[in-house]
Amino acid sequence: MTVAIVLALYGAFAALAGRRLLRRAAWPGRAPRLAIALWQAASVSVLVAALLSVFAAVVPADTVGHGLAGLFAACAGMLGHGARPSVTAAATGLLAAGLVLTRVACTGGAVLTRARRARRRHSEALALLGRHDHDLDAVVVDYDERLAYCLPGRNGHSVITTGALRCLAPEQVAAVLAHEQAHLRGRHHLVLAGAETLARAFPRVPLFEHARAEITRLVELLADDVAARRHDRVHIAAALVGLATGRVPGFALGAGGETALTRVRRMLSPQAPLDRWRRTAGALTVTALLTGPAVLAATPGVSAFLAHHCHELLTLRLPSA
Repeated sequence: MTVAIVLALYGAFAALAGRRLLRRAAWPGRAPRLAIALWQAASVSVLVAALLSVFAAVVPADTVGHGLAGLFAACAGMLGHGARPSVTAAATGLLAAGLVLTRVACTGGAVLTRARRARRRHSEALALLGRHDHDLDAVVVDYDERLAYCLPGRNGHSVITTGALRCLAPEQVAAVLAHEQAHLRGRHHLVLAGAETLARAFPRVPLFEHARAEITRLVELLADDVAARRHDRVHIAAALVGLATGRVPGFALGAGGETALTRVRRMLSPQAPLDRWRRTAGALTVTALLTGPAVLAATPGVSAFLAHHCHELLTLRLPSA
């Protein structure tokens, strides 16, 4: 029961206060990929801690320690003895955990399905209104508004309007399309879908809502950095300025948008990347967030398992009087 309480308290603290701790960090702009992983790990950690706290509360550690056979036998014995208070509490807890998993699965399916349908409709419209430019490796649409974005998915592709082509220099066009290709290759739409799923499934959890907003911002920084490996940062910044006022479809990923001007300053005044020690510390933090709840939940069962089998070994090896 102690483990269940610790897991529940950790999950509640991380869900309510974790966003403040993460948002105070000044380094995410220097390592957006690591920052995305940290927000994802924190979100998953809260969900896993909540589920494992229920498991730790309803399943005795000594039952788990006897192995799977003992666990199944204990469960069968509990069911066979009717609805006692402890059995009812266990069934209620497991039902609640099942409902949480079902809500996550259903919400995730709805998010992915809705986005896939919207992208398919938009892709059908582009097939009629746009033309594929082999030199740009993008679909060009005759439209005065300056837009550049990508439609992710199995047949994902970049899209740019004639308005954007008229206002951007060739080097800037190449830079912004590299930004969109970074989104496609990195499958950033799935990263955003995961954050969107948790925020929609549990709208009252502050960590999930802030994770969605931060991950949305960070994937743009990451795409900028990937594009900057092959293109001059000045060209990326100039392209962002030219596309800052464009409004891309909600189901697409675009180079412009509300964060464009902030990203321009970042491109023109880049900070030094994180050193190896800080990156290692960040990676260890991500690992601890992902594995910590599971290790804590498993500790009583492992201890009971070792105690049980060590006792059996000692009993077999000690000579009888």
